[in-house]
Amino acid sequence: MEDTEPALTAGPASPGPGAEPGGANEHAEEITSLEGIPALSLDAISSVAYGPEAMLVVLASAGAGALGKIEPITLAIVALLLILVFSYRQVIAAYPDGGGCYAVSKANLGRSASLLAGAALIVDYVLTVAVSIAAGVAALVSAFPGLAPDSLALGLGILAVLTALNLRGLATSARALLLPTVVFVVGIYAVIVAGLFRHHPAAGASVHQAAIPAAATAVGVLLILKAFAAGCSALTGVEAIANDVPVFREPRARRAMRTEVLLGGLLGTMLLGLSVLTVRFHIAPSASQTVLSQITGASVGRGVLYYVIDLSTTAILAIAANTSFGGLPVLASLLARDNLLPHVFGLRGDRPVYRYGVVALAVLAGLLLVAVDADTNALIPLFAIGVFTGFTLSQTGLVRHWHSERPSRWWARAALNGLGAVMTAVATVIFVVTKFTAGAWVVVIAIPALIALFTRIARYYREVGVELGLGATPPAPRPEPSLVVVAVTAVSRMTAAALSRALSLGDEVVAVSVQFDDEGASSLQAAWDRWQPGVPLTVLRSPSRSIARPMLAYLRSPQLRGRPSVLVLIPEVEPRKWRHQLLQNQRGVVLANVLRRRADVAVARMAFRLREE
Repeated sequence: MEDTEPALTAGPASPGPGAEPGGANEHAEEITSLEGIPALSLDAISSVAYGPEAMLVVLASAGAGALGKIEPITLAIVALLLILVFSYRQVIAAYPDGGGCYAVSKANLGRSASLLAGAALIVDYVLTVAVSIAAGVAALVSAFPGLAPDSLALGLGILAVLTALNLRGLATSARALLLPTVVFVVGIYAVIVAGLFRHHPAAGASVHQAAIPAAATAVGVLLILKAFAAGCSALTGVEAIANDVPVFREPRARRAMRTEVLLGGLLGTMLLGLSVLTVRFHIAPSASQTVLSQITGASVGRGVLYYVIDLSTTAILAIAANTSFGGLPVLASLLARDNLLPHVFGLRGDRPVYRYGVVALAVLAGLLLVAVDADTNALIPLFAIGVFTGFTLSQTGLVRHWHSERPSRWWARAALNGLGAVMTAVATVIFVVTKFTAGAWVVVIAIPALIALFTRIARYYREVGVELGLGATPPAPRPEPSLVVVAVTAVSRMTAAALSRALSLGDEVVAVSVQFDDEGASSLQAAWDRWQPGVPLTVLRSPSRSIARPMLAYLRSPQLRGRPSVLVLIPEVEPRKWRHQLLQNQRGVVLANVLRRRADVAVARMAFRLREE
């Protein structure tokens, strides 16, 4: 059974920052600062698998000499990472209940900014799933090239598994994710340390090398900006900890801030180390092998350790995609409560899962994987715009927050968030300008389209709220004589149960049956006369074998047209097993749908449950 649909209000509902509908089971287990890395930071940690490669692909377009610029560009990205880390510590301090940039924007920047934040986050979550899965498949193909023709099938398979697990409500705990996370992080550091002690790639490393000249090569500013924009895809996921502060143990805010700093340290040092090894081993992008795979082979060879690291990379990237399945459904439920998405996204089943959000995310990510044939580099230009839009909005919102609240040393906090807002705004503009023709135009169109969708949905709910008179005191209810029409097909235990239910609901009850021939009509009438249930039976003939048309004509007949209250009760068999549903004739579904659309009556479907075998 599912919970009741979120209440329709005349205006947007206003849950507090991070408020999640449906309550007590949201955070059954709280986590420590260390456990926050596998629980909330894998999206960011795993980005080392594709961020440096995205930079290298851009630089390679200018020739081998430009590849050496990866180190200073990485330094700039790490500097931006540090600003974001300390800025998000301020987000955590100001909004310890979580909620992310949607909650910050809604509280400080107004409705328009919150719509932009919600749209940007949806785009971010969908792209996170697609990019993570595509990068994970690329890592697997690097180790096993024979799988290359099946990249799309592998990606869709991983997506299907993640979707099935999330629909079952199988939450992967931080403790279960700790081992693969440790293997991945330790493996990357092992690669960096081993590579720093080498001057040449290991024997049999299968590295696609570029001859980087000793003399400096002039590289245009536009190319540097493009590479910077591509490399900033490694910063996605930095905001996830601030979105879910309530999952931490007390003191929550302090533990979350420690995790944010730990994430910044791990991600920053890994990015710097990998950039140094890229230049040392003259790594160039290859269509058959990822940059991380080449660096790993050059540092530790193609032995057992290489395959352990490569497979852990695939696992971490797939798990990182799973973080969006926790984020987007919750965001969609908040948007639904604010009347910005259909209320169905706020429904949950017996398991604490927003299943409609899970399915929507899976469908959108699957379509995106099919559209780009599971190619990571085709997705990277789309990836960072939504993320950095959220960064900018959250930092700008905090500047307003500190200016309004004015706590001790508020100006220092506002200055830090203001610097973060400027930096991320500049990065966002760079993304749009440099990546527009490479595919970023899709995001530039998608975000306004989502905002327009939110606005239309909100207008619909607002108009329905006015029609329903929400917020106003309605007239006192008064009883009216009621007629219950029971749709029957035969004399049976189900018919008896339906008539009993009808007699308890209305002042007057009639049974109506649609029959296709004289023999069926006579047989039913004779059986009814022998039974004598105390309820009159009207048999309608339908030579055309239509069920709904004769019933509509009966309900519109003069003797019923003047009745103030008419309820049509449709009994149906509820099978013991879901697969048996296909064996039912579906008459009740067809009749109920037609009557709801075309008749001025109330319609109810009554389930008659079969006994257990």
